[in-house]
Amino acid sequence: MPPSPAYQPQPRFFDLGAEYGDAVRPAAFPETTLRVRNDLAAATVGLADLTDAKWIDHFGRFTPLPGQPGPVAMRYHGHQFRTYNPDLGDGRGFLAAQLRDGDGRLLDLGTKGSGTTPWSRSGDGRLTLKGGAREVLAAAMLEAQGVPTSRALSLIETGEALERGDEPSPTRSAVLVRLQHSHIRFGTFQRAAFFGRADMVETLVEHVRSLYHPAVAVGDAPGLLAAIVAASARLTARWIAAGFVHGVLNTDNLNVTGESFDYGPWRFLPSYEPGFTAAYFDSQGLYAFARQPEAVFWNLTQLAGCLKLVADAAPLTEALNGFGPAYIRELRAAFLERLGVKSLGEAADQRLLDTTLALLREGGEAVRWEPLFHDWFAGFSSSARALAGPRGKHWQGEAFDAFRFALFEHEPDRPERLENPAFAAPEPEEMLIDEVEAIWSAIDTADDWSPLHHKLTRLEATRRARA
Repeated sequence: MPPSPAYQPQPRFFDLGAEYGDAVRPAAFPETTLRVRNDLAAATVGLADLTDAKWIDHFGRFTPLPGQPGPVAMRYHGHQFRTYNPDLGDGRGFLAAQLRDGDGRLLDLGTKGSGTTPWSRSGDGRLTLKGGAREVLAAAMLEAQGVPTSRALSLIETGEALERGDEPSPTRSAVLVRLQHSHIRFGTFQRAAFFGRADMVETLVEHVRSLYHPAVAVGDAPGLLAAIVAASARLTARWIAAGFVHGVLNTDNLNVTGESFDYGPWRFLPSYEPGFTAAYFDSQGLYAFARQPEAVFWNLTQLAGCLKLVADAAPLTEALNGFGPAYIRELRAAFLERLGVKSLGEAADQRLLDTTLALLREGGEAVRWEPLFHDWFAGFSSSARALAGPRGKHWQGEAFDAFRFALFEHEPDRPERLENPAFAAPEPEEMLIDEVEAIWSAIDTADDWSPLHHKLTRLEATRRARA
């Protein structure tokens, strides 16, 4: 019996066979306490009608959903901080199901913290509750900002005491289920190339092309690379516009659909800081805020290297060379969208991008990243509101005058959105580390989940206000 008529199972990754993944058993957890249930995401794939008991059965004990063959740990390799690691793979997660949404897109249900697999190495295959809560918050914030992202579908506390070296231990455990377009990573291709398996690379090219980039011709590996380059450029530009730092941009953390996922040591910028890093172990700043485009391009070159097993180098290089121009185009578009104004052409749009970044740089901590986009959303329609707001005294000076001129050139895009109550608030929703830690502290010390759920409610209101 399907969960609802809208439920459309289509487990296509499983068609690839045993060389691409391993059938696994989920952990048997001592407890399964439902903490977060994302019914908005669930409704898109026909799962919102599940009772809580059924929900826990499918996403805490991982009884397969109807039409699904059971969990599989995906095989992949990857560069971790640019050092190749052939011992990767799904070590604490698996692909639980694949299904179509109402728009016909193929989506994955992937887990984190669901137990050991053949790729766990010395790990316990578990996820801390704090890590799960942080992933829920990151995904919700990015979705509100228009960044292509996985969605946290479910968070279930699992009743185990975990030992970790980077947070006070023992700490509580959880299992997360995310909903996203694909879990096929650049590293999935790297594994096939590592073994010199041109046949496996060809199989992956056709699988990815047909399911995720159907406009690409059959067998056109350079065309597929160009499509992945374009999607990755769009993602990277939207990270920058959101002031987001992923933290761990390894080749196993970038996928073929250009969708952000796997949020570990992420952070959002308090204010303009190009060298801002999210991971305490990124001592060289390899994945710092302003170096993210460089990191994504480097990873794309590793993907292109894999495709050389089935395509000539020249068209692959041409596809790679499209990243820079595509990134700049997407960055202009992302900043226009965040400011709620229409395009006026390349020159004017670039002027607005440049002056916005200059104002953020000059404004520093007094202006902060997210409040600028809140105050000036819809351009000149926000003048009175912005100048009378808490940052009104900072909207002056040479950098601001240049920004104001560039912004006011642009026509507001659907200025009626300013009527939403979200824009009447003096401050926008941010996701800075102090608030994240306060939300966790309420859970950790008092088992109080209300700050997290209230934050998710406000973020959804922000998303709707800007939609």
